[in-house]
Amino acid sequence: MRGKSVVILTGAGISAESGVRTFRDNDGLWENHRIEDVATPLAWYNDPVMVWRFYQARRNQMQEVEPNPAHLAIAEFQREHGNVTLITQNVDNLHERGGSESVIHMHGKLETLRCESSEESYVCMNLEHLSPDFVECSCCAEPSRMRPDIVWFGEMPMFMREIYEAVDNCDVFIVVGSSGHVYPAAGLVDVASQMGARTILVNLEEPMNAESFDEVHTGKAGEILPALVKTWLDEV
Repeated sequence: MRGKSVVILTGAGISAESGVRTFRDNDGLWENHRIEDVATPLAWYNDPVMVWRFYQARRNQMQEVEPNPAHLAIAEFQREHGNVTLITQNVDNLHERGGSESVIHMHGKLETLRCESSEESYVCMNLEHLSPDFVECSCCAEPSRMRPDIVWFGEMPMFMREIYEAVDNCDVFIVVGSSGHVYPAAGLVDVASQMGARTILVNLEEPMNAESFDEVHTGKAGEILPALVKTWLDEV
């Protein structure tokens, strides 16, 4: 892939291999909560205490997990190849902790909180930010409540202009650990294909949109991605 422009999109599967719970369990619940109760603007309006405490638990849990070999392999590929845009659907910081830089988080970040008044986002991971109590901003004359800096159902994913521009112009589009259920992320492979990019999938099992890829590699990303990265770096 020497000299090629590469876009990598990662999903919940890569974080699951580090012990992060995937977005939906087989019973349709998200850590014993209905999605409607914790991941919509209406849920925040109706019961902000429950939503806040749910995300605070996730923010605390994020510090208990570590990057796995797939995260490290992607970071190595970025360093060695150079022309790589990394987009993730994940809200954890495992890519950054694994050595990746300039990660585009299209669904937000757990490590940041957003002021409800100014909509400014700040990294808030000190002990005082991780308690069950609400956190207030420091950007307003009268401090406002902060909300999780997460894209909930019904909200527009972040950085979509930059994402589509990168996918439109890439030569190779690689997806790692994504189920192909959540749009618009699941439709990016079709955009890449229409623009003539080579499309590659690395996933535990074939997802719903597997037929959209030129190449499909099934298995744990942490087990198969390091060898694939070495192969890609050796390609002329």
